[in-house]
Amino acid sequence: MSTLPPLTALRAFEAVARHLSFTRAAEELGMTQAAVSYQIKILEERVGAPLFLRKPRQIALSETGARLAPDVGQAFDILRTAFDNSRGQVDGLLSITSVPTFASHWLAANIGLFQLANPDIAVRVESSPHLVDFGTEEFDLGIRATSTLQQGMVWHLLLKAEFAPLLSPRLVEEYQVREPADLLRVPQITPDDPWLCAWLELAGVSMPPTPDRPFSRLGSQNLEAAAAIAGRGVAMVTPAFYRDDIASGRLAQPFDLTGWDGHGYYLTYPEARRNSPKIRAFRDWILPATAGLRA
Repeated sequence: MSTLPPLTALRAFEAVARHLSFTRAAEELGMTQAAVSYQIKILEERVGAPLFLRKPRQIALSETGARLAPDVGQAFDILRTAFDNSRGQVDGLLSITSVPTFASHWLAANIGLFQLANPDIAVRVESSPHLVDFGTEEFDLGIRATSTLQQGMVWHLLLKAEFAPLLSPRLVEEYQVREPADLLRVPQITPDDPWLCAWLELAGVSMPPTPDRPFSRLGSQNLEAAAAIAGRGVAMVTPAFYRDDIASGRLAQPFDLTGWDGHGYYLTYPEARRNSPKIRAFRDWILPATAGLRA
């Protein structure tokens, strides 16, 4: 134990590394900025190297600081979780970051059920493709679309990101779509969509060259599905998100064949927070709640 730096110095370092601001760290810790700077100086003397690079109007972690910050942050996460568990209390706010497609097509419609089952937990959801750094940003867990599972994080598969062509029923009849090759006659919402090429290959159809003309890219399943509903062409999307639209006749899935490139929608959070009561409550709710998506 004698080799450990003072806990106050470590606590100051964790806060400054998370905020990249001595001022915000001081406000969080209830200390003066000078006191925080002094604690960082103590730690730098113990480590034998600078932990931060002081720049005009900002600071950044040094190479040594960047190596140290994740482990120190994880250690404080473990301490916070252990303390919460010992009190048997659930923190009252659960902050979730989610990719837009999952947020709009499943989470928004169902998150109220979680709150009914857990009335002591308020939920904040941010829908963004931005990859959150859980060590520096104030989110408890995320829902990500990925094929790469980062070490140090817990991952639970919610849904495989399978893909298939969807289009309006009117276009199915207008272009007489009866077999996969017939889709080549239908306008493509995103002609260079890699999912389109992969699906046609699975169906045994050769992909024609990408049109030698300007075309739009909508950039998200939400927008492409909206264009398909409007009758603008074929969208390559994940059918599980559009079951209601298919059932209501707003969209048609003319073929049961689906492709998959290894991507999935995952619930993820740092390993150190595995036993956080609010994260455990959300995990225990969402895994059975999304079982139908995986069916």
